[in-house]
Amino acid sequence: MNQTKYIFVTGGVTSSLGKGIIAASLAKLLQARGYRTTIQKFDPYINVDPGTLNPYEHGECYVTDDGAETDLDLGHYERFLNVPTSQANNVTTGRIYLSVIEKERRGEFLGKTVQVVPHITNEIKDRMQLLGKSGDYDIVITEIGGTVGDIESLPYIESVRQLVWELGEHNGLVIHLTLVPYLAAAGELKTKPTQHSVKTLMESGIKADILVCRTEHEISEELRNKLALFCNVKREAVIQSIDAATIYEVPNLMLEEGLDIVALKKLDLPKKAAPDLKNWNTFLRRLKNPKHTINIGLIGKYVEMQDCYKSILEAFIHAGATNETKVNVISIHSEYIDADNVDVKLAGLDGILVAPGFGERGIEGKIETVRYARENKVPFFGICLGMQMAIIEYSRNILGLSEANSTEMNDKTLHPVVNLMEEQKTITDKGGTMRLGAWKCDLKPDTLAYKIYGKSTISERHRHRYEYNSEYVDQLEKAGLVASGINPDTGLVEVIEIEDHPFFIGVQYHPEYKSTVANPHPIFVNFVAAAVQAKKK
Repeated sequence: MNQTKYIFVTGGVTSSLGKGIIAASLAKLLQARGYRTTIQKFDPYINVDPGTLNPYEHGECYVTDDGAETDLDLGHYERFLNVPTSQANNVTTGRIYLSVIEKERRGEFLGKTVQVVPHITNEIKDRMQLLGKSGDYDIVITEIGGTVGDIESLPYIESVRQLVWELGEHNGLVIHLTLVPYLAAAGELKTKPTQHSVKTLMESGIKADILVCRTEHEISEELRNKLALFCNVKREAVIQSIDAATIYEVPNLMLEEGLDIVALKKLDLPKKAAPDLKNWNTFLRRLKNPKHTINIGLIGKYVEMQDCYKSILEAFIHAGATNETKVNVISIHSEYIDADNVDVKLAGLDGILVAPGFGERGIEGKIETVRYARENKVPFFGICLGMQMAIIEYSRNILGLSEANSTEMNDKTLHPVVNLMEEQKTITDKGGTMRLGAWKCDLKPDTLAYKIYGKSTISERHRHRYEYNSEYVDQLEKAGLVASGINPDTGLVEVIEIEDHPFFIGVQYHPEYKSTVANPHPIFVNFVAAAVQAKKK
């Protein structure tokens, strides 16, 4: 059995430089060379998972097949590699400390004083090697969240130091991602922030093996030599990461820079064949040369921050490329939509997506949006809360149940067409208690859903607490709201649609989580196609 090799990606100078994209791009290149690769993210915050975080704080919460609520970078890992991730791929400080404290309470440390070193660092190292020890991977890439020098990152950095030392020569390497800023006043790129960042890393006992420099301008040969000399890395290991038009170009940019070759050399692994990026580049070519352009309205309540709907925006990129169509996603805040202005706000859209979310803010705007899409025959797609809004809208305006609502918004509503599942009613803790992860769904033949998927049983990922109330399904179905997808275990409705409409579908799950470059999600692909048709008409 070959020794699993480990790559650690750290960051300096500032957060949000794109450690996740660099990790995913390197993994893509290694995978394309024939290595079995996975990526994991270690986050230094104390929340046990991002499930209880406000999307404004940390962007969207991504969900894996096994029901883990994780960091949005895991979405990038899956979209690039087309390999599912799990709970083991995302660890937070909260999870580490929780585990150590539980062991201490059980008396597993035999009365020893429990300390950051060795108890916390041992726990971190165990988690870092969990996937590596499964035997499923040749190379495990670990992204360390935050920046070097943060108080909260220190235990992780120390764990990396220990692990690289324990693994021995050629079994582990450290990539350090920093910023080389351009000072407009001086008209030049500055290397000092990178030098300081590398120095901070060295103070923790870690020498960077590869330096990836984020920049808005080309880094000259002279500057590369300077960085190599001052930062103690080989010249070939100074990698430029320049701003790209799309994140999907980054693997090719890293290939040009030789990032994968340098990493393999450091790990004493053969190059194997040149990376097979044929399908990847076909996708890129279609993405860059669209034949059509459409405007899709994304109606949500967190639209000020793009990261809140990261997976949805990426799914549109995949579906757009498949349809050779540029999808302009126009974010519209549902709080500012009402019956008087809905026609103006939504004019000129070729398709409407009502986004997921929690809480009652902006709900009436979403309901008005559904009505507009239904009556004006605009292609409509509702996800999670978006499907629930479609049920409420139909109940109010077609069935005449003017008080219809979700008990999430109004727990006294006369017609709770959306309500809590029985087992959710007694829950007081909010973390990790929703219906999460992959659930099966049976699709009815001769429905739009069946036509989209082309099969009768699907599996999709969930993250919600409220459900379509079964007591109302029959009367709504008689009124034309078709329940086209049913969960076989619970009997709960997962998909709704209406027949007399070019494209109208609502799903209780989150299809965006499963869309990848290699496998664009069929609902998004069909929705974009419907919007292209609508525009032609």
